[in-house]
Amino acid sequence: MPTYTHRALSPEDTPLLEQATLGTINWCGPRFTLTDVRARPEFSHYTRCQPARGDFGIAAYHDEEPAGVVWALYLSADDPGYGYIDETTPEISLWVSEEHRGLGLGRMLLQAIISEATTRNLNQISLSVEADNFARNLYLAEGFTPVVGREKDGVMLRKLS
Repeated sequence: MPTYTHRALSPEDTPLLEQATLGTINWCGPRFTLTDVRARPEFSHYTRCQPARGDFGIAAYHDEEPAGVVWALYLSADDPGYGYIDETTPEISLWVSEEHRGLGLGRMLLQAIISEATTRNLNQISLSVEADNFARNLYLAEGFTPVVGREKDGVMLRKLS
């Protein structure tokens, strides 16, 4: 496995989160563009890490290039994400660049965000994943369970306490 360096996300990471959001929504091939990510509210709210509202995340780099990122956002009921549960449950997103997939980086990042959420004394974290996305198996293996009544939307929850 390659060697990765890690750092916490900051509000200046919008370009990285734009790249990551584009990657997550295009997991099965090109469906959307960077212009879509920037212009469409259902995507653009994933590109802003705001520590002041409690958001947090971790970026992984290999040779100074982004290899992956995981982030947790507190979105509001007025601007919910696809995996929205409530305003006290952060929704996570996870992206690994194509050349770093299958090497364990995604699992490592997912475990790191679960650990950070636990350290922050959160009760749970949520996400949304399309049914055919291979990442769903990773989420299931790491303790996420489908939310009853929201299965069609791919909403999953990981209890922490």
